[in-house]
Amino acid sequence: MKILRSLLAVCCVSAALFISAEAAETPDISAAAAVLMDADSGRLLMELAPDEPRLIASTTKIMTAMLALERCDPDMTVTVDPAWTGIEGSSMYLAPGQTLTVRELLQGLMLASGNDAAVALACIAAGSVDAFSELMNEKARELGCENTHFSNPNGLDGEDHFASARDLALMTRAALQDPRFRDIVSRTTAQIGENVYTNHNKLLGSCPGVFGVKTGYTAAAGRTLVSCCEREGVTLICVTLNDPDDWRDHEALYDWAYGAGALRDDLLEGSSWQVPVIGGTEEQVPVLPEKELPLFLLEGDTVNVVAQLPAFVYAEVSAGREAGRVRIYVNGAECASVPLRYGEDVARAVSVRSGWLADLRSFLERKIYTFS
Repeated sequence: MKILRSLLAVCCVSAALFISAEAAETPDISAAAAVLMDADSGRLLMELAPDEPRLIASTTKIMTAMLALERCDPDMTVTVDPAWTGIEGSSMYLAPGQTLTVRELLQGLMLASGNDAAVALACIAAGSVDAFSELMNEKARELGCENTHFSNPNGLDGEDHFASARDLALMTRAALQDPRFRDIVSRTTAQIGENVYTNHNKLLGSCPGVFGVKTGYTAAAGRTLVSCCEREGVTLICVTLNDPDDWRDHEALYDWAYGAGALRDDLLEGSSWQVPVIGGTEEQVPVLPEKELPLFLLEGDTVNVVAQLPAFVYAEVSAGREAGRVRIYVNGAECASVPLRYGEDVARAVSVRSGWLADLRSFLERKIYTFS
């Protein structure tokens, strides 16, 4: 059994790429909780009480908009039900019998922060506010949000309505995959009928690269803000909760991160691995990453590349076949991975199709072993 384990063990080859001499100092901010996330990798570049559940006010509407876009045709025309009107808090001032599209409701939701638009979209998408709230919670669980619970689609305060800064960033990262969402949250104004709605997000146009996403405020929650910024091909998501100076803090965090970081697209450049071949015309076969893994890295980051490969492979080997996986760790946490594939064909040199060797080979090739 020991011999079999040594034959079948997965080889892990690790290489530290670099350690910068000194990390740039993170700016002081006023928030009770905050995160700055790299939208591509999901890595947190800065965190302050990232997993503390807190009231989130109208940043709730990020999830509302994402679900409405998943479940409704934006061009669908709807007639406003009286039950959707006169909702407490901020409003786009829907009127009973008014006709408009789902897209216009989404614009009223994200620009004017209309609580009435949130109720309307919930009822259109799920039939009721309660049913829609359950869908919101299902989606949060699907996205890995561990400190989130929704009880309404608009963000009105409630003991069972909360999220963490990290979870809000995860929701925003998912929502940004839909270009329709990005189009709506990046608008500074929207005209719906005779009404013109202005985006509450003051960072639009004032902070370079910012294109969304949502503001929020209640007396209990304080000022809440989720924004996104893209500079030089790198998209970052910033979340602050209960932050009296949120405009300044978001701008300071973006300036710090973009100034202290850089996009590295050469982390796997020149990497090469070999896997021993049993019964082949070559003793080893080269292994190559399927593609590069660009990562946004800050000064002070420690980067390790770990290749997970089989201890050997039987001939014949086909070029392009998956051999294993290469993973990139930043400061000890996995941030990205990509398949490794055999780089060339290797033909079989001798036949092992009969006798006990064939039986052993058949047994081994049916087994998958994982070693930690």
